[in-house]
Amino acid sequence: MFKKILIANRGEIALRVIRTCKEMGIKTVAVYSTADRDSLHVRFADEAVCIGPAPSNESYLNIPNIIAAAEITNTDAIHPGYGFLAENAKFSKICEEHDIKFIGASAEMINKMGDKASARATMIEAGVPTIPGSDGIIETYEECLKIANEMGYPVLLKATAGGGGKGMRAVHKEEELQHAWESAKTEAAAAFGNDAMYMEKLIENGRHIEIQVVGDSTGKACHLSERDCSVQRRHQKLVEETPSPFMTKELRKKMGEAAVRAAESIKYEGAGTVEFLVDEDRNFYFMEMNTRIQVEHPITEQVIEYDLVREQIKVAAGIPISGKDYYPVMHAIECRINAEDPYKDFRPSPGVITTLHIPGGHGVRVDTHVYAGYQIPPFYDSMIAKLIVTAQTREEAITKMKRALDEFVVEGISTTIPYHRQLMDDPRFVEGDYTINFMEDFVMDEKYKNEGE
Repeated sequence: MFKKILIANRGEIALRVIRTCKEMGIKTVAVYSTADRDSLHVRFADEAVCIGPAPSNESYLNIPNIIAAAEITNTDAIHPGYGFLAENAKFSKICEEHDIKFIGASAEMINKMGDKASARATMIEAGVPTIPGSDGIIETYEECLKIANEMGYPVLLKATAGGGGKGMRAVHKEEELQHAWESAKTEAAAAFGNDAMYMEKLIENGRHIEIQVVGDSTGKACHLSERDCSVQRRHQKLVEETPSPFMTKELRKKMGEAAVRAAESIKYEGAGTVEFLVDEDRNFYFMEMNTRIQVEHPITEQVIEYDLVREQIKVAAGIPISGKDYYPVMHAIECRINAEDPYKDFRPSPGVITTLHIPGGHGVRVDTHVYAGYQIPPFYDSMIAKLIVTAQTREEAITKMKRALDEFVVEGISTTIPYHRQLMDDPRFVEGDYTINFMEDFVMDEKYKNEGE
């Protein structure tokens, strides 16, 4: 087992990894930018190293500085968390070259699954259902037009290196295609340094359902059932739950088997998710594989009593998995609490938290790195906390979430707490009748405005 792990991340996920490391008797090293010197992950790690100024490309994306921090602290493994360098094949390879274990996928696996066109081809070969689309990267607009006309509208243009909705455009008619093609390529080039595009048939009113998988160094994989991530805004997840209210026992079995097949086909090592789009008739199609821990991993942990970060570390240390598949025995919902104003088109709201009251009670978990007096920097993702509730039934979980949101007080900034509170009262959400288009006609009600303030 590792003696010391450096966490190449910040915020709540860095703190989450530190906690499990401490429980396993493993020393921890935090890295931080000058903007994060007062963050809790810096305070609770055994050692901390400043790796640069506030901009992430000068700190949390600065590979030489992170490797230097690992070497001067005699670290034998690096946990990348999610985001930043978690799915960076170059970083994974450099760790290997420096004899530091990267707690995540190998460079080969990241390259195979990180490029969406390559991942699609790999899944077709493995017999995993995929959305009808182009055979690979589309080189020219003329080729794009030809494929779209053959496939039939609506279609979805996607950047092969994309994520978070960047470089993605839905096109409903031919007249929209050229502008969508040009703007998607420009956005992808700016965001990822790669403007390569491919195309899929657009499945409207679908649900985004992911399967959590874990694989070990022997090539064996298991699944830990599903998470429904369909409540999104501009392809960014806001609420997740497990089990999915749309799921059937038969569909869960089929999707779980497909996800395990996908993981074992590339001999996947570590924790990851296989993301599917499920249509109205419960046909499911592979979208992508995330080769890292997910933001929403706590709801899976809550319903099957399973520490995913601990499992990541054990697998990285060469300990094989049990091979058993897991299924939810309770219901869990996660709300992402972001420093954003839902009444002003979710505009970011950095600043000082003047007052903070975190909810508690049975079945309530809050993963956060903030505290009263904490300055939220404007340089990073706006998520400041994850509120997770667990109950025997979905109905009880929704009621518990309402209670917990009512207790959650954050003053000094705007947050998405009013949005979540309104959502828990929305008849469509209560009935489980929502898709990835749910937010398109969601209008904030003024009566929830003071929630969380």
